[in-house]
Amino acid sequence: MKRRKFSREFKVEAVKLVRERGVSVAQAGRDLDIHENVLRKWVKELGSDPAQAFPGHGQMKPEQQEIERLRREVAKLKAERDILKKAAAYFAKEAT
Repeated sequence: MKRRKFSREFKVEAVKLVRERGVSVAQAGRDLDIHENVLRKWVKELGSDPAQAFPGHGQMKPEQQEIERLRREVAKLKAERDILKKAAAYFAKEAT
């Protein structure tokens, strides 16, 4: 089964159904053929940060970009550390 993708506009309109028109999450989910937990997640996400909600197409929130950058940096530093450990062990072995 292929994963369905929804546009930002669709998500915003679905949330408006629940918030502005007073339709229950369960009913809106049935009407739109989406699971009610998905719709609840959209409501929560749009409520917490409307400007950054549903970035889509590989766009990450600034916090997520910073976390990803830091993860790459940590991986690079670990690789450098491992190389230095191996070099130190090699030279220590040769000195004896």
